[in-house]
Amino acid sequence: MITLQHISLQRGPQRLLNDTSATIQPQHRAAIIGANGCGKSSLFKLLLGQLNLDNGDIFIPRQWRIAHMAQEVDECHRSALDYVLDGDDRLREIEQNIADANEHENHEKLTQAYADLETIDGYTANNRAEQLLHGLGFRQQDLNKPVTAFSGGWRIRLNLAQALMCPSDLLLLDEPTNHLDLDATVWLEQWLKNYKGTLLFISHDRDFIDAIAGQILHIEHQKITSYSGNYSSFEIQRAQGLAQQQANYEKQQQRISEITQFVNRFKAKATKARQAQSRLKELERMEKIAPAHVDSPFSFRFSEANKTSDPLLTLEKAELGYNSPPILSHVELTLRSDTRIGLLGYNGAGKSTLVKTLVGDLPLLSGERKESEHLKIGYFAQHQLEYLDLEASALLHIQRLSPKISEQEIRNFLGSFNFHGDKAIEPIKPFSGGEKARLALALIVWQKPNLLILDEPTNHLDLDMRHAITLALQMYKGALVVISHDRHLIKNTVDQFYLVANHRIRLFDGDLSDYQQWLKESLQKANNLTGSKPENSNTNALQNEKVDRKLQRQQDAAKREKIKPLTNLIKKTEKEMEQQQQKLTAVQEKLTNQNLYSDDNKKTLQELLQEQGQLSSIITELEEKWLLAHDELESYQ
Repeated sequence: MITLQHISLQRGPQRLLNDTSATIQPQHRAAIIGANGCGKSSLFKLLLGQLNLDNGDIFIPRQWRIAHMAQEVDECHRSALDYVLDGDDRLREIEQNIADANEHENHEKLTQAYADLETIDGYTANNRAEQLLHGLGFRQQDLNKPVTAFSGGWRIRLNLAQALMCPSDLLLLDEPTNHLDLDATVWLEQWLKNYKGTLLFISHDRDFIDAIAGQILHIEHQKITSYSGNYSSFEIQRAQGLAQQQANYEKQQQRISEITQFVNRFKAKATKARQAQSRLKELERMEKIAPAHVDSPFSFRFSEANKTSDPLLTLEKAELGYNSPPILSHVELTLRSDTRIGLLGYNGAGKSTLVKTLVGDLPLLSGERKESEHLKIGYFAQHQLEYLDLEASALLHIQRLSPKISEQEIRNFLGSFNFHGDKAIEPIKPFSGGEKARLALALIVWQKPNLLILDEPTNHLDLDMRHAITLALQMYKGALVVISHDRHLIKNTVDQFYLVANHRIRLFDGDLSDYQQWLKESLQKANNLTGSKPENSNTNALQNEKVDRKLQRQQDAAKREKIKPLTNLIKKTEKEMEQQQQKLTAVQEKLTNQNLYSDDNKKTLQELLQEQGQLSSIITELEEKWLLAHDELESYQ
């Protein structure tokens, strides 16, 4: 058991923790959450003995072995595989004992060393290390490359693999998913669910926390508050407390109103019944937890673009890549003014290649890329922070885009991203990764794009900022294409998914749960074909079946005959839903009139309440009709 008793910690002029306590039971999985700079990483350093307390005590069982994920990698010329194996100190010690015994021909020590190797399951160490590397996205040919050959993000993955390789009773992971794509994140979830020790992890990925954590340690106002359950449970528990505070009431109602608007907008535009049902449940839950974020320092919106067109951007018969052979072939993609797409696929399958082509940074190998007259792209790249001017202030970054705008107007805008006072005018060089990411997003928001293309926009951002982005994207009126390992964000902001795999891009028929199942099945197929993890996972991910073309055409014609009336019914139902929703909105506006609640207007009030109930009932029936039609339509697709 880990016990923190009345601990206090000050770093420089800032007090991070003040007379606070917490307990973590053995084999529990606890997520540490809180705003950037609240002391989460410092708490890890206390547990590792790298910092000293100002007051209080920390108790960790002496016999416990501690493994942790480093945030940096020194220059290292060891191979990726050897670097990961170095995580098991006992393995390396025994290997050295075997080498020494062989050198001195000491048979007794050699026998003991081999017995020790058997005890720690050392004969399978190489295989276990390879499995860790494959799970985190490394290919077979990467395993013997030196660590220096990998970029910063991939080196962090190596640190994660090394921490997982280390036998431990306590595992400390600081932002383990920050540099992972979705399939590696899903793999890590499964690994951690099987971990037998005590796990403490820092994360801003709410779905990841939900899947792993059974306890939440929330650091706020220099205190650690423990909540039982996962992140969703924490939100509800915290919301219940905050909702009792009258000062938060109006802001809470505004958040609920915004979420409700998005629900209604989604109902009218959704195209898949299965995704619709999943989304409606998620949004219903979001409404309940809205108060948990009412005290967030972030509150921004994407303003509507000055002009737009439809369609905005089209790729026709496109071959995408850097040279022959192409990475993606036969690409047909049209982005309309209200398109909202999430891109799925293995790392290296071509998602970023597609995004760079859409933006115009990567020319087509062949085919056509057609831009509309009023296309205005807002692009957040994975390495967007590298394009910021470190010597300039946040305010100066905006002034360079709009030199005629007043300083006060820019300050007001930056305040919605929590850049207040001197923070808005000081150079950004010492800013944290999260602060720089916020500024990069602010620059995009400021430019009022009608097409947002976001490639991992939530890296470095805390939970409140991620929540603010999700709300802002829900209210955004333009087109959206997003790649993200943050499942909560993409579940709540896109209407459809496209799968990038096998050098193709196609509409994915399903939601994120279906995609996780697809990942599992495609990996099993690949393993059955090769006997191990393939060097390029997406190459063998799907095996296309040969179908008689004549029979296929006949089947397609029969489908079209059945699909047409269903499509017409869906369109008609959507129109009726919109009309009834407008009537309901009008009634609800009338009910806000305080004069209605006087004795003289009792009859009118009763009539309006009755009409409100009737309209709500009609809308519910229409929604059921719409979902049933979609279910039937989906069965033919």
